[in-house]
Amino acid sequence: MSIRASTLALTLAVLLSGGSAQAYESNAKEAILVDITGHRVLYEKNADEHMPTSSMSKMMTIYMVFDALKQGKIHLDDEFSVSEHAWRQTYKQDESSMFLPINGRVKVEDLIRGVIIQSGNDATVVLAEGIGGSEQQFMEALNEKAKQIGLADSHFVNPHGMPDPNHYSTARDLATLAERLVTDFPEYYHFFGELEYTYNNIKQGNRNPLLYHAGSGADGLKTGHTDAGGYGLTGSAMRDGRRLIVVVNGLPSMQARADDPQGLLDYGFNEFKAYSLFKTGDTVDKVATWEGVQPTVPLIVDQPVAVTLSFAEKKGLKVVVKMPEAVKAPIKQGQEVGKLVVSVPGLPDEEYSLKTAAAVDRQGFFPRIGMVIGHMLGGGPEAPKPEAAAEKKKEAVKSVPRPIPPSSAARKMPVPDAPAAADAPKAN
Repeated sequence: MSIRASTLALTLAVLLSGGSAQAYESNAKEAILVDITGHRVLYEKNADEHMPTSSMSKMMTIYMVFDALKQGKIHLDDEFSVSEHAWRQTYKQDESSMFLPINGRVKVEDLIRGVIIQSGNDATVVLAEGIGGSEQQFMEALNEKAKQIGLADSHFVNPHGMPDPNHYSTARDLATLAERLVTDFPEYYHFFGELEYTYNNIKQGNRNPLLYHAGSGADGLKTGHTDAGGYGLTGSAMRDGRRLIVVVNGLPSMQARADDPQGLLDYGFNEFKAYSLFKTGDTVDKVATWEGVQPTVPLIVDQPVAVTLSFAEKKGLKVVVKMPEAVKAPIKQGQEVGKLVVSVPGLPDEEYSLKTAAAVDRQGFFPRIGMVIGHMLGGGPEAPKPEAAAEKKKEAVKSVPRPIPPSSAARKMPVPDAPAAADAPKAN
């Protein structure tokens, strides 16, 4: 197996020129910042600790709703009944509400806005009962779905997130859930970015403070607050083609909930950059053929090769091509014959398949005889050896710990003016 890096060095040097990184420290008890475009965690703090998720739990309920819509099981203009159980979630209680009338019928689209924008516990239960038949049956299906979509350390007891010792998640799982909402349901994601909604003549504003900062790129998702969990937020923002997901929890105030995630997003966008190394279909190298009608065949990548790096990390970036000296014909188009390995000190290696850009037929009998004679006299490529391919398959990616950035101060962001008390119940 040959290893080639020199042909890529000049290109990478041009791509990766730049300055130095600044650090950041979140004040949240639990936090994570994920670049889902570059498939990388940029910051984490107690990201795998169990925590109360408050109304951020409603993202999982909304995932179930969007999934049912996508499968055609329900429709936006379907109407669900408001049971007494759902109505009593907020009646004479200081909890977030859509102010639904008991025994009323409400469209699914209105209920979605009631959950996402108004954070209504009553709307959440109506959706759970309407989709699952009962809240208990809905929760059983919800927890099963949570496992299916990659929430490895979460358990939900109710659809709205009111405190319960057995109701918990982690910052990492909430980031995974947010990513799935963004990528699985682009046709419905817009609900998270709407700033206000009026129902029953009561106008309520979206509690997500990130949405009110022009130029931040923020477009969703959900806040949460209980005495047990503190103030939390799961948010997402898009700038220059990069999407980041931020999760914070355990903050002491609404102002801290506005400042901390905005500071994390600014840190992620400003101190890390996305570098495109190869686009889908780009030729990375070429490999010699053995007994082929063409002496070489180009090797391409069948997916984009990009990395997200801090200014300090990019100095250690190394890209290596691993491939045999020659590949025996006949060769199929799209045949995997090598690997492109992207490595950065302190981060796990990333491997990408190198595939042939074209098919190469085998030479006829007499040209093959000539090639063998030429090789015996010292010319032509070395014949591929079966043991070389076996050795290639045994190559392992070395995993190393992910670094945690050191500390710095957050940029203070204003909290949007709260609506009048009659229009906006206590945030949850």
